[in-house]
Amino acid sequence: MPKWLKIIIKVLAAVVLLFLLLSVGLFIYINTNKAKVLSLITSTLNKNLDGKLTIGDMETAFFKGFPGISVSLKNVQMQDKHWAKHRHTLLRAKDFDVSINTAALLRGVIRISNIEISNAAIDLYKDSTGYSNTSIFKKKDKTPKKEADNGGGSSAEFGRIVLNNVSFAVNNQKNNKLFQFNINRLASKMNYPDSGWHADLQLNVVAKSMAFNTDKGSFIKNKVLAGQMIAGYNQDSGKISIVSKNFTIGEDPFIINALFNTSGKETLFSINVVANEILWRRASALVAANISKTLNKFNIVKPMGINATIAGSLDGGDPSIIVKGKIRNNTLTIPGASIDSCNFDAVFTNSFIKDKGFVDSNSAIRLFKFTGRYNHLPFVIDTGSIINLEKPIATGNFKSNFPLVNLNYMLGSDIAKFSNGKANVNLRYKADIVDYKLNKPVIGGTINFRNASFKYLPRNLSLSNTSISLNFVGNDLVLNNIRLQSGRSIVMMEGRVNNFLNLYYSAPEKILLTWQIKSPELRLAEFLGFLNARQQAKTSNATRANSGNVVDQLSNVLEKGNAEMHMEVAKVYYKKFLATNVQADLLTSSDGIIIKNIGVKHAGGSLQLSGKLLQGKSLNKFTLNTTVTNVDIREFFYSFDDFGLKGIRHENLKGYLSAKTNINGGITDQGNLVPRSVNGVVNISLRNGALLNYDPLIKVGKFAFPFRDLKNIEIPKLDARFDLRGDKIIINPMQLNSSVLNADIAGVYGLTKGTNIAFDIPLRNPKKDEDITDKEELNKRRFKGIVLHLAAKDDENGKIKIGWNKDRK
Repeated sequence: MPKWLKIIIKVLAAVVLLFLLLSVGLFIYINTNKAKVLSLITSTLNKNLDGKLTIGDMETAFFKGFPGISVSLKNVQMQDKHWAKHRHTLLRAKDFDVSINTAALLRGVIRISNIEISNAAIDLYKDSTGYSNTSIFKKKDKTPKKEADNGGGSSAEFGRIVLNNVSFAVNNQKNNKLFQFNINRLASKMNYPDSGWHADLQLNVVAKSMAFNTDKGSFIKNKVLAGQMIAGYNQDSGKISIVSKNFTIGEDPFIINALFNTSGKETLFSINVVANEILWRRASALVAANISKTLNKFNIVKPMGINATIAGSLDGGDPSIIVKGKIRNNTLTIPGASIDSCNFDAVFTNSFIKDKGFVDSNSAIRLFKFTGRYNHLPFVIDTGSIINLEKPIATGNFKSNFPLVNLNYMLGSDIAKFSNGKANVNLRYKADIVDYKLNKPVIGGTINFRNASFKYLPRNLSLSNTSISLNFVGNDLVLNNIRLQSGRSIVMMEGRVNNFLNLYYSAPEKILLTWQIKSPELRLAEFLGFLNARQQAKTSNATRANSGNVVDQLSNVLEKGNAEMHMEVAKVYYKKFLATNVQADLLTSSDGIIIKNIGVKHAGGSLQLSGKLLQGKSLNKFTLNTTVTNVDIREFFYSFDDFGLKGIRHENLKGYLSAKTNINGGITDQGNLVPRSVNGVVNISLRNGALLNYDPLIKVGKFAFPFRDLKNIEIPKLDARFDLRGDKIIINPMQLNSSVLNADIAGVYGLTKGTNIAFDIPLRNPKKDEDITDKEELNKRRFKGIVLHLAAKDDENGKIKIGWNKDRK
């Protein structure tokens, strides 16, 4: 070995030996002068305190802090000068281990390089007046000092700090804040660059309370925070920055960036928390109770990304909270519904309007580029908002394009069932949110149905190749470009409902839809569904209560609403009936149909009708006032199936009929008259009439009038009144003047049985008096000669027989 190397080794060995001997000497010195050293440590630590630090006992460990001296302080307490008043001890530690710089100690100065605190409680308390027990720490003298002034080191510098089983609390009574943590372990390695300090922390902490407002609850309550934190303090700016690494809250990884500004009167902070993938329920468990109780009404099935920023003052007021979420290809569940294939960006803020405070009433949720499917209906909300979470209001723009068959999933079995067509929806909406559901939305925009085929279930009415356009303008609903087709019937419609949005929810029975209807051809048999009683929606109550839900309320509106129809139809068909140039004013309601006025051309004449149809479960009742003017009686009777008469058919009639009726009765859902249900009065006037091939008269005439033409009985004029009484037609006394015979007729015609008609028939041939024009002379001659008094009665089998009228005297 070279001589110079031997010399270096000997020198190093001597230095190490000397240092070891000094350390041993210091260890012996400290143990020998324990009280003196303890007093020195206590007085050194108390230099910067405006209060009292007490240490119960001290032990030394030679190897634990080597090459320094490790001192274990027992039962350490730190109390500010007003402790007796508020009773909050700033520090209470059973074990407080301190590593002391040996070189500084030899100069009579204590420089603490490492601290380990175990089984302790740290309580930072501020009372309602703003006084804090942290005032025990004297403000640092910022006047520059020479190195020699502080013995070459600063007692405020710690190389390493470790906390084990320590409860830590920041209790701010003045500003209603409470931050409380159970520190299982926190290890911090400290460095002190010229600008301040730098700390590398490894921690495992349980957050018992992180309440920025104790009235609203705690964030991350009872969650374990674990991982690495890198913190730094810049003395010039007074800012503390914190960045996380491999950090978890609960079971989820997070990225945290925080900044605390201590340079002003208040300590301002900004904490940014990022989770790239987290389940909704786990995210909602991290926020305060006033927020989580709302969030838990909803759910997002698969993990999502969130970015939250909490900023404010540690000294007062609620913080600003901004949370951003990114949801992709997910399922959102809301009260009473589920939305599939969700994609949207969301932003929550509790300061929607600047300078209005960080409160629920100024909070909002904004949704951007929201796409999804609700009950098989795809939709887009380009921008949507929920503002004022105290009394939430939802607004936005809703767009959707979908096949109409998809509506069947939403409408269920109460309203309609679609089989074809497409829908286009473009709406602006504003709605209160009640029990986390949209309530009574105010809507603007359009809904268009094209080429729709569907069955309207309440009326059992089928429509095809139908188009509808709904326009919401203010509170009104405008319906235009409407084309309805049922079978061969085509109807073009325009309509309007004034004050629709107000009445839709509160009073659907007051809704009046005014229709302007035109049609080239209308076949009433294809609309017999309107005769059916409206089907009650499937509900436990006989009458469905009004609902604030727009879909649920639709059944109510269709069931209770009214429609006023003004119709112009070129041709109307009903069974054998054909009318042209139809003008009609109708009013449909929950009770039935009111016929205000109907005017038609029929059988060469015209008809005017008014009346009412009241719908029932087993029978539809009608009241009808009719004016018939100069119609061909044969065609008229043919069109109405001879009005149920069995004796006289349309083939037996000829002439032109005018009539006025006031009748009521029953009609089936198939549009047929209910037998024996008609009551009322019919006044008729027949001109240029004839009774053709009426078999009962022909049979009588074979022996009574063998030389007269009974196959063609001409009736120039006939005026009569009939009272309808169910299955009886009461023939008021009338004169029949014809080419074959004259007669006075009165009695009852029974549609089933009960016929009893009296005929007074003079045998004088009316042909003999054809040339007489004087009315008085005709009346004198009318009953000259032999007069037959006959009666037409039915037997027990209902067959009518004509015989002598024995009641005639």
